[in-house]
Amino acid sequence: MRNPTAIGLGLITLLAGLTIAYFSRQQAVAQATAPTGLIIKSSPYSVEETEDRFKKILETKGLNLFATVDHAQNASGVDLELRPTRVVIFGNPKVGTPLMQCQQTVGIDLPQKVLIWEDEQGEVQLAYDDPQYLGGRHRLNGCGIEAIKTISGALNNLTNGAIAP
Repeated sequence: MRNPTAIGLGLITLLAGLTIAYFSRQQAVAQATAPTGLIIKSSPYSVEETEDRFKKILETKGLNLFATVDHAQNASGVDLELRPTRVVIFGNPKVGTPLMQCQQTVGIDLPQKVLIWEDEQGEVQLAYDDPQYLGGRHRLNGCGIEAIKTISGALNNLTNGAIAP
């Protein structure tokens, strides 16, 4: 006959172990992304194609495309080498301005930027600032929370569209 106390203790130990493992993993993920404040996604396309796809999405959504910076081209202009690395600068004043009304220092991080680059393994990556991180960086303290939610969703959708098959 099984000891009910032993079974109960075994289940408690198992649940405690699973809970600790879950929260340890969540903490590890948060620590891995928190210092940089970047959301990074892999793209199955080249840097150029990822950039083109992203820009087309911006155009169809009516967002302002302010500039593209080609870091590799700039590096070659001074006889240095750099794997393909581009920054697309874009935005929507209707969404970004409320954040600057909360705290004007957020203007240093606006307009939005997406970095697209080829990493050391030849894989293409796409990154952008996590709006939640920016809210903390600029001490918005809850001000602009709806704008941050809107920007977070938009950046996720725009970047997912650029890297979708």
